[in-house]
Amino acid sequence: MIDTEHFVKRLETIFDYYGLTASLFAEKINVQRSSISHLLSGRNKPSLDFILKVIENFPEVELLWLLNGKGSFPTSENGFVEKTAISYIENSNQVNDLFSQETVAIEKRIEKSAITQKIQNDVTPKAIDSKIECIVIFYADGTFKNYLP
Repeated sequence: MIDTEHFVKRLETIFDYYGLTASLFAEKINVQRSSISHLLSGRNKPSLDFILKVIENFPEVELLWLLNGKGSFPTSENGFVEKTAISYIENSNQVNDLFSQETVAIEKRIEKSAITQKIQNDVTPKAIDSKIECIVIFYADGTFKNYLP
């Protein structure tokens, strides 16, 4: 269950970081201004759709940080997770370890553009015209996250 009071404080931290008002934030994630107002006042709790829009539009926001304050904000562009993910792709012999506990623990958040670019640079000549449609990361707790380029 999301603690609405602390969620609102984290949302305000995002506003401050990007220099946005509640209205500009609503416009950026394509929601009604009243939705933001109701969240900030504590009248409503955030919907899954709202959370996903924030994560998609603000890559420095970690899902766990937004939901329950665990993790950090903003995430580093050259963070440990991204470097680990890229080195994982470079070492294609580790495909059998995809669902290993270590890999799952490391794959918290991957910046879509960096990982997509790395994969597209490593494609074989047969797949040059192919484009990546979706990257899926599976977590140990049975959840998963789709990243769309």
